[in-house]
Amino acid sequence: MLPATKQKKNNHSDIPDEWFQPKQRDEEQAETVVRPSLSYWQDAWRRLRQNKLAMSGLIFLIFLGFMSIFGPILSPHSVSDQILSNQNQAPSSTHWFGTDDLGRDVFTRTWYGARISLFVGLMAALIDFFIGVTYGGISGYKGGRTDSFMMRIIEILYGLPYLLVVILLLVVMGPSLLTIIVALTVTGWVGMARIVRGQVLQIKHNEFVLASQSFGAKTKRIIRKNLLPNTMGPIIVQMTLTVPTAIFAEAFLSFLGLGIQSPFASWGVMANDALGTILSGHWWRLFFPAFFISATMFAFNVLGDGLQDALDPKLRR
Repeated sequence: MLPATKQKKNNHSDIPDEWFQPKQRDEEQAETVVRPSLSYWQDAWRRLRQNKLAMSGLIFLIFLGFMSIFGPILSPHSVSDQILSNQNQAPSSTHWFGTDDLGRDVFTRTWYGARISLFVGLMAALIDFFIGVTYGGISGYKGGRTDSFMMRIIEILYGLPYLLVVILLLVVMGPSLLTIIVALTVTGWVGMARIVRGQVLQIKHNEFVLASQSFGAKTKRIIRKNLLPNTMGPIIVQMTLTVPTAIFAEAFLSFLGLGIQSPFASWGVMANDALGTILSGHWWRLFFPAFFISATMFAFNVLGDGLQDALDPKLRR
């Protein structure tokens, strides 16, 4: 029979070593659980990066913006030079996107048209932002008769036929890039104003707004400091959806001959010039402007959907 001391040692050897290290185990578990806290915008960016479709749209838009700036510079051909001996040439190493019926390089004109399309879309979105946010913020915050009167104006503008407004402006101002921007923003800010008004109505009775009112803050400061920062999520999403709408409207008007006029390049103008060449086999003249119009609208829409999911606080984990 073994001594008692040796039996005690053998009994302890049967117990797992982890039982004698509870403190170390708890510290390791705490390190795996604790994560650095993320702000609202950092968490939104993290969730946006997880959306592969939205990130692909963002990458395409970055590429489009880069090429709209440097594409015409990289090309050795001018956007307006007409060389009749090179007319209707297929894509090649000399003319990457081919040429049109006047011998102009389609590659250069495509990226020059991207400049105009992105400029129109961004300007329309910025104007809608300033007018719609200001109008909707005041309407939602004031409420009562002021809100009712301002909303009746919005309903009147919303009921105006868009194409009729554009034609009237073209008659008065003449077809130009400025006319298109004005026509897009005459009634385009209405949707932004409605969204901002709805958001302000939801949060204007929160404690932080009431606290600012009790301290005597002016209406302008309350809207700028308290209300607008808490509505930036829906505003950003609406802006990403306004840009493709304006781009398509510019291409549509230019296609009808009511927008950008030749010799300036625009995706709508290029599609209009190439419309009669479909049956002649010159497919590249219509393919490239139509492709970039479709791809740009798709990229903005998927990015807008991704931002809507990423900026929604209800989906935050």
